[in-house]
Amino acid sequence: MKNWKVCCFVVLVSVFALHPSAAAQQSQEKVLYSFQGGTDGQWPLGKVVFDAAGNLYGVTQAGGSATCTSYGLCGTVYQLAPPAQPGDPWTETVLHVFQGHTTGDASDPLGGLVMDANGNLYGATGGGGTGNCEILGTFPGCGAVYEVSPPAEKGGAWTETVLYSFQGGTDGAFPFGDIVFDNAGNLYGATQFGGGYGTQCGDTFYKYCGTVFEMSPSKVKGGPWTEQVLYSFKGLTGSNPWYGDGANPNGGLLIDKTGAIYGATQTGGFNCPHSSFDGCGVVYKLEPPAKSGGSWTETVLQRFSPQMNQREPNGGLLMDAKGNLYGTTFGGGTMYRLSPNSGTLNSWSETILYAFFFDVGGYDPEVPLVVTKNGALCGTTNTGSGKATRGTIFCMKPATLGPDNYAFESLYEFQGPPDGEYPAAGLTANGSNFYGTTQSGGTALVCGFSGCGTVFAISP
Repeated sequence: MKNWKVCCFVVLVSVFALHPSAAAQQSQEKVLYSFQGGTDGQWPLGKVVFDAAGNLYGVTQAGGSATCTSYGLCGTVYQLAPPAQPGDPWTETVLHVFQGHTTGDASDPLGGLVMDANGNLYGATGGGGTGNCEILGTFPGCGAVYEVSPPAEKGGAWTETVLYSFQGGTDGAFPFGDIVFDNAGNLYGATQFGGGYGTQCGDTFYKYCGTVFEMSPSKVKGGPWTEQVLYSFKGLTGSNPWYGDGANPNGGLLIDKTGAIYGATQTGGFNCPHSSFDGCGVVYKLEPPAKSGGSWTETVLQRFSPQMNQREPNGGLLMDAKGNLYGTTFGGGTMYRLSPNSGTLNSWSETILYAFFFDVGGYDPEVPLVVTKNGALCGTTNTGSGKATRGTIFCMKPATLGPDNYAFESLYEFQGPPDGEYPAAGLTANGSNFYGTTQSGGTALVCGFSGCGTVFAISP
């Protein structure tokens, strides 16, 4: 599921290794938990995180025990505890059931969790909160940022707090994707709509083209957090609609050592016939103001083009030691690198490192990449290859022929339903294994023929 919406500069391009040989599957996948679609949750989404004890935490977009206005059950935050003895099952505990807009609580999480040093969990939801956004005659809320805190005593209940409810105007609406911390404890994220600018943003039901926001904790213990919009996107509007600044930003922002923020927008940029003329998407940089109280400055580093069959870039960019950016596009299915041009301010060149093909290695990379200690870039595709077509796990390993050469390896092809289907979240490395989720699949049949989703581990 790429987009929630109504759901519930000359570029130098080189293409390498477009037709890899099919690698034999050597990795072992293990389903840690199959959601049953009831109070335990359904449709897990977003990256998972671990605490020091080895417990795993994540969210489900739906499920739980509360009914939201228009999207059924409101979603959960869950914990999976590792087995006490090898071979025993992992144990799931629901830490919070979202209650939705009618109670002022959050609902429908559309991104994974982040954890602070004290074990508190933070995330964003696409619905809920106190905002009064309307969708097709219903009022599911405009989204929220929330915190889930561990109990003071072992065995007690976890506590959820809504840190901010979006109101759907200039402050943003419908946060999407993961949120991130900076070194000072501030949170950053993106809303796909709201912000007060732009009209052609991919959907007639929502207003404006989205924002990048900052959430700052109170200086008084227990005080309210403060939301600040750092940038509001304008989309394809303006004097030259072919060169928009971006629209509908994804989450998973990258913050460099100078405090600059890098991200991607799903639409905007060049006019893009393959995306309903909403734009093919951009990669952008936001630089903080030189003086306190000033405005952040946006620079578009790359406008994706239908001529290169690249559109809808995903969030969650990676940066190497040389300042190169790495990411994937959902539309067209590519992995790319953006490199700053020496001596030219804010001029970048693109290299396509890999183009995904439906019949080999999977298609539709929908999530951010993770880099291993050996320099491999690993991720998942939402649809699969060969006969399974239900998603894959892959790695791109640096080759010895040069910096633009990567050896593609298919680690696993999901067969579904028991082993999971259609992963739509990035991988999390913990020890020698990768961990992730699939949107459907598993052992339960109450969510249709494909199951309610899984949490899995894979040993590369």
